[in-house]
Amino acid sequence: MSEIAATTVHEAYAFACMKCGYGWEQSYEIEHHTDIHGHQFVVYTAEGQRVPSPLSTPTCTNCGGHVVRIMRAGRVAGVQELLRKQPAPRTAHDPSVSVAAAPERHWRLADLLHPFHRR
Repeated sequence: MSEIAATTVHEAYAFACMKCGYGWEQSYEIEHHTDIHGHQFVVYTAEGQRVPSPLSTPTCTNCGGHVVRIMRAGRVAGVQELLRKQPAPRTAHDPSVSVAAAPERHWRLADLLHPFHRR
């Protein structure tokens, strides 16, 4: 297909699977084209490979689920940084804390993103 115009923009998105809680980020080059007949079309590439639009049919890269939350870039990295800063849970091997006083926490990305859901 011949084209007469093309512009490229760079976009990055954060994704969170609402099924398994997996989160990831991806950068894209988005090429906006106009063919010789005046029809516009868009081509997405990620890491040099042509990919479908992440906005139309997002798929979890972990479980294959299709209930995926799309956010601005940095959201997943921000949550991962918060998780790294969480103090390690104390265990029964720590004599200063009883097991009942220090319950173990299991964080899922979907739980952490719950406040950002729109209603």
